[in-house]
Amino acid sequence: MSASRSETTNALGPDEPDREGAGLEDSAPVPGSELLAALLDGMDAALCAFDAGGTITHWNREAERILGWSAEEAVGRRGFAGWAVRTADAGEVQGRLMAAMDAPGRQVHEFALLRKDGGRVLVRTQSARVLGADGKPAGVYCAFSEVHAQIDLERSIALSEALFEDASWGVVLVDVDLRPTVVNGYAARALGAGRTSPLGRPLGELVVQGVEELEGALHHVLAEGAPRGLMELWVTLSTSQGEQRRCWRSGFLRLASPLAEEPVPLGVGWLFHDVTESKLAEQEADRLRFRSSQLHRAGRAAAECEDPMEAATAYLDFALAGFADHALIDLVEPDGERLIRAAATPSGAPGPCVPVAGGGIPVRYPQGHPALQAADRNGSVRASAPASGAASATGDWAADRQWPRDAVHALCTVLRSRGRTLGVVTFLRGTSRPGFERADAVYAESMAVLVAASLDLARLTEE
Repeated sequence: MSASRSETTNALGPDEPDREGAGLEDSAPVPGSELLAALLDGMDAALCAFDAGGTITHWNREAERILGWSAEEAVGRRGFAGWAVRTADAGEVQGRLMAAMDAPGRQVHEFALLRKDGGRVLVRTQSARVLGADGKPAGVYCAFSEVHAQIDLERSIALSEALFEDASWGVVLVDVDLRPTVVNGYAARALGAGRTSPLGRPLGELVVQGVEELEGALHHVLAEGAPRGLMELWVTLSTSQGEQRRCWRSGFLRLASPLAEEPVPLGVGWLFHDVTESKLAEQEADRLRFRSSQLHRAGRAAAECEDPMEAATAYLDFALAGFADHALIDLVEPDGERLIRAAATPSGAPGPCVPVAGGGIPVRYPQGHPALQAADRNGSVRASAPASGAASATGDWAADRQWPRDAVHALCTVLRSRGRTLGVVTFLRGTSRPGFERADAVYAESMAVLVAASLDLARLTEE
């Protein structure tokens, strides 16, 4: 708030001699008064002060901005009557303001004041008494602001409190070092932590996987501002139930200090919502549509094959797309005790499934092999290499089972036609793909029915 006039801010105390009479009219201003004037001028709220008789003694620049009356025009007037308030309301306004002299603490009122141009403005005032050196009330100071500005401030504060308490989105404030400083309840639950435990910790301690993408987004916001739209981040969290993969739809806001002359970044406001369930549902729907299309295309392609064995391998070629890296067909030998490799994809690089040249030698599957289990159960069997094993150990795991060394996940499905077991089809995945799930087994079984029908037809043709 600004000081009213120089003679006001430099006023002498009641017991001091008059400056002019003392020959001090040309002396330099008192440093303490200059400091007071600077402090009043720098305040964001409008301020005026009254002495015990109701005469205005101080009037700062914010008060001048709101009402249009300068300090020279305001200081020295007795109350607001006839210039800053309507005459009919002057008595009530002055009485309520000066009543603060008789009551401790602050009093809040709302008044309609007059601008210098004749317009009216509704202000909210906070007034309190000023005590003199003897401890008795010596006047009143009144800080005021436009009601709409005060309401905007209250709304901002209420919004902040709501976001940090009851918001249905996660809200995290991150400082320039990318460490959380405020976490609301939703975000705390999503991170699997409390409201205070994540504060000041690196994000890498909270997010196991995906933290690089998150920190990259935060760095971008600090450097260049918030992106235009929302972005979806897949992260993996370490919880008491194990690692969980979640998808967070996120928005970012760069926070800058409103008190600095130039924008100074304070950090980033990160808002996110967990959309894992909906994203998984979308992915499952897309996967079902694609696999249904593959079954349709495979049936059309197999229908054009003259050789039933060629049709069987064509089914597997369509099944491999987006599903697995390798496929093997093992048929039951005539005596029904062992399996013979009939067709396979190349073990080195991806390629089509083709019949094995010179087939007829039984595959040396050890006891308990997944393919043998699938044949015994007339169903599907899933297997994966040990998760903590080294690359060499994983290769040995696949080689021991007569599979390509890069295989780490397997799905063996029985081939049955006309009530008989014809063999087993095996789908293999490498390290770049996740393990097979139940939905994958259903798809493999659907494709195995078509493959078995073609193999049965090939056997009948041979006979």
